[in-house]
Amino acid sequence: MLNVLTFSRASLAPTGVICIYQEQRWLACLCNDQRFPEYAMATAIPLNAGTDPTLKQRLKHAERINRWKAQALIAPLVLFLLLVFLVPIVALLYKSVGNPEVVGGMPRTVAAIASWDGRGLPAEPVYKAASEDLAEARKNQTLGDLSKRLNMELAGYRSLLTKTARALPFATEPASYKEALEGLDERWGDPAYWQAVRRNTSNITPYYLLAAVDHRIDDLGEIAPATPDQAIYLDIFARTFWMGLIITVICLLLAYPLAYLLANLPSRQSNLLMILVLLPFWTSILVRVAAWIVLLQSGGLINSGLMALGIIDKPLELVFNRTGVYISMVHILLPFMILPIYSVMKGISPTYMRAAISLGCHPFASFWRVYFPQTYAGVGAGCLLVFILAIGYYITPALLGSPNDQMVSYFVAFYTNTSINWGMATALGGLLLLATVVLYLIYSWLVGASRLRLS
Repeated sequence: MLNVLTFSRASLAPTGVICIYQEQRWLACLCNDQRFPEYAMATAIPLNAGTDPTLKQRLKHAERINRWKAQALIAPLVLFLLLVFLVPIVALLYKSVGNPEVVGGMPRTVAAIASWDGRGLPAEPVYKAASEDLAEARKNQTLGDLSKRLNMELAGYRSLLTKTARALPFATEPASYKEALEGLDERWGDPAYWQAVRRNTSNITPYYLLAAVDHRIDDLGEIAPATPDQAIYLDIFARTFWMGLIITVICLLLAYPLAYLLANLPSRQSNLLMILVLLPFWTSILVRVAAWIVLLQSGGLINSGLMALGIIDKPLELVFNRTGVYISMVHILLPFMILPIYSVMKGISPTYMRAAISLGCHPFASFWRVYFPQTYAGVGAGCLLVFILAIGYYITPALLGSPNDQMVSYFVAFYTNTSINWGMATALGGLLLLATVVLYLIYSWLVGASRLRLS
C-alpha cells in the first residue's frame, strides 16, 4: 500500500532538502538540517484513508480551468480563421453544387414535372405550370438567371424563354396550354427542352463538377462523356500539372546548389547572397513580369545582345509563349525552393561528410549517400510549395503566355469576371484545391508533416 507522510507545518525551512525515496513503494521526506527537528516528525497515513476525497476533484477542476484559460487565448485566432478562411471557402465550394435558379424560377413546373418519366412529352399540367412560372419570372425579373442556367444545359434555351415570356400571360385562358406554347415556339414540342428542366428539379446538381472533368448527364439521367466541343478541361488540368512539374524541376536544379553554397559559405558572404535571394520578395510581381517582357521581347536586351555577339541571326521568340512563362515563373518561385532546402542544410553537421571521406568514401558518393538523404525534408517541402504555387498562378501566364499556355487559374478568373458563372469557377477551383490537398497528404505520407520546414 502506497503511503504518504504528512507534516506538522505547511512548508519546509529554506535550508531543508527534500529527498524522495521510493523503495518498497513508500514516500519519505528527509531533512538534513537538525536545527528543525519538528519538520522530520511525520505520521504515516495510508493514501486511501487520509486523503480528502474532494482533493482530486478540486485538482481536476483547477486543471480544467487552466485548460479553458489556455483555449480562451487562442479562441480569437480560431474565430478569425473560421470567419475569414473556412467559411468563405465552404460557401464558395457550395456554389459548385448549388442549383437554385430552376427551382426558384419555375417552382410550379418543377412540382408538375416530377411525375414525368422523361419519355415523350410531359402532360398538359406541366405546360400550364410553365406558362404561369414564366409570366411570374418576367414580372419578378428573375428570367435572366433562369434562362442563363437552362442555356448551359441546352443551347437556345435563353431565346426560347425570352420569346415565350414576352407573350405571357395569355389574354384568355387557352383550351390547351400545350398547343398554345407550341404555337409561340415549336421548340416547346421538343422533349430535349423539357428534359433539361427535369434534370434540374433539385437545389443540388453535379453539373458543374461533371463539366469540370469533361462529363455530363445525358437525357436518360446517366453520366456520359461531354461532347467534343465542350471536353476541354481535362486537357487544361493536364497542361497545368505538366507546367507546374517542369517549373518545379527547374527550380530544384537551380536552388539545390545555391542553397548548398549559402549553407557552407562564411556568414558575411552568405548573408549578402541571401539578400539577393530575398530581393524578388521586395519587388512587385507586376514589375517583375514587365521587366521580363522588356528583356525577352524581339527587340529586348537578350535578343539584342545575342545578335550583337553574332550568336543568332534573327530574334528568338522568348515571350508570349511557354518559354517566357517558364523563365518568368522560375525566377518568381525560385526563392520558395531555396529557403526550405537552405533551412534543412543549415542543420546538417559537416562532420558526417568528413567522417565518410576519412573512411575512404569518394566525395561524390559521400555526398549522395550521406548528405543528400538528410535534405529530403527540405527538398520535399520546397517542391511541394513551388508546385502548389505554380499550378495556381494566373497573372504571369496571362501576361507572358499564349492562349495555349493558360492554366486552370485563367479559366477560374474568366468564369468569375467575364461570364459570371460562379458554378464553373468554384468547380474548377475546388478540383485544384483537392489536388493541393492530395499532394500535401502524399508528402505527409512519404516524408512526414512534422518535417515540413520552410525557413
